[in-house]
Amino acid sequence: MTAPVDVVYERRGAGPALVLLHGIGHHCGAWRPVLDRLAEAHDVIAVDMPGFGRSPVPAAGLPADMRGLAAAMIELFAAFGLERPHVAGNSLGGAIALELAALGAVSSATALSPAGFCTARELRWALTVLTLHRNAARLPEPVLRRLFAAPALRMLAMGMILARPNRMALDDALADARALRQARAFRAVARAGRGYAYAGAPTVPVTIAWGTRDRILPYRQAALARTRLPAARHLDLPGCGHVPMHDDPELVASVILGTTGVRPA
Repeated sequence: MTAPVDVVYERRGAGPALVLLHGIGHHCGAWRPVLDRLAEAHDVIAVDMPGFGRSPVPAAGLPADMRGLAAAMIELFAAFGLERPHVAGNSLGGAIALELAALGAVSSATALSPAGFCTARELRWALTVLTLHRNAARLPEPVLRRLFAAPALRMLAMGMILARPNRMALDDALADARALRQARAFRAVARAGRGYAYAGAPTVPVTIAWGTRDRILPYRQAALARTRLPAARHLDLPGCGHVPMHDDPELVASVILGTTGVRPA
């Protein structure tokens, strides 16, 4: 679907609005493993953020920093007619969710392995790994299909991002590779995020949950998040990697619903 503004999204369910934000180089399909469960309690909108997935880069260009990305999401909320929705995000999306929480622009925020709690060296590592994956995603699709179809090769190809890559459907793996390859905003957003450190003070309920097997933004960064945001709810995601929605969708959905406080009808 195309929104009232120029983004692509998936929407389902009914209830209080919940907006889902993906990581850099990803797309709204990242949330498909948890969409049905969340839609039992919420009007769920998973968006391809501008310049990612099938959403174009805005004609006016991309925001220059994380606060600008958060402001763009507030404009998106207004275009959808949403007033202070709940929000959940992963990685880059997690950082944006926390920025929105600090602005009081959302009713609650769940951040899964959010950016903003790493050293400069750790950030360089994360972007280097993701850039290598992006380069690999440029292989011809028939080659990628054969690669992802072999469990051992899929583990080699995706083991840095997922702890349990063989739980992902083949078509989802190919869609992720396609989104990473075609991510027009990747470089600009990576540049905007250099030196970023979260320094906000959320005014709404916040949960920060970290995969214990995250190899992109390692689990040790959760300790800094606990120090900077002592009032937030901090949870471990045992056995999960950087994109936990595929590793343990039931756990991730329960964490998000625990933050929003909304139960299925």
